[in-house]
Amino acid sequence: MLKMYKKYNEIINYVIFGVLTTLVSLVTYYLCSKVFHIYYLVSSVISFIISVLFAYVTNKIYVFKSDAKGSKVLKELFSFVSSRILSFIIENVILVILVSVIKLDDMISKTIVQIIVIILNYILSKLVFLRSKNEKKVK
Repeated sequence: MLKMYKKYNEIINYVIFGVLTTLVSLVTYYLCSKVFHIYYLVSSVISFIISVLFAYVTNKIYVFKSDAKGSKVLKELFSFVSSRILSFIIENVILVILVSVIKLDDMISKTIVQIIVIILNYILSKLVFLRSKNEKKVK
């Protein structure tokens, strides 16, 4: 079991922290939308900001084990947030379609969209942190 974890630790850690990031996003969205009655798209923006910050820290430390320091952290963070903005746009387009056009419940829609976003974010995050590691090796 330990051997398998060592072999697939990046993917396993990504799934674990991806689930936690999704929970952060969904709980934040729920609180904003259902408890504080904030419009669903504004709730989505708030949940995005909080979950991206959580995802960056956990991906950097536990998943991709980036050791970027100083200005490289800012470059890495900018690339990470930029890739997440792309997935955020995709997320909200699908969310609008599901909620406003198809008339599906917003929490069900948000959950469906999160599955799509997890897959997209893994691919984009891998590119960001891999690029950061490759730039370090070149210098």
